[in-house]
Amino acid sequence: MDGLAKIIHQKLAEAAESIDDKSPYYKYTPASVLENENFNLYWNRSILTDKTVPFNRPDITVMNKKTKNTFLIDTAVPNTHNLANTITDKQNKYQELANEICAVWKQKAVQVIPIVISSAGVIPKSLSITKSNKT
Repeated sequence: MDGLAKIIHQKLAEAAESIDDKSPYYKYTPASVLENENFNLYWNRSILTDKTVPFNRPDITVMNKKTKNTFLIDTAVPNTHNLANTITDKQNKYQELANEICAVWKQKAVQVIPIVISSAGVIPKSLSITKSNKT
């Protein structure tokens, strides 16, 4: 599971122009925090909020400073028969954190993105994303 998240983190860091090192994915070690003028990228880091939330440590947190959008990315590699349940569980698990981040960090939107690939390589037909908008 961490291997999948590391690959995603590396690609996001490259896209955000936060790293120059183009090492192979199997040698990549994510930095806990990567920041530049446009993005904050956190790896496996607890998110502090005003209200205590039970699940506050997604695999990857990406904040776009310009658009004020944040993405909470959590990965899983379950058995094929648990694919749908795992996606739903991840979305529900981080929804309260998404709502708190939206308020505390003054974000326009916070999206929970579960990236779930079964241990047999099966992926869901559609990626369902829950979103918390500032009201």
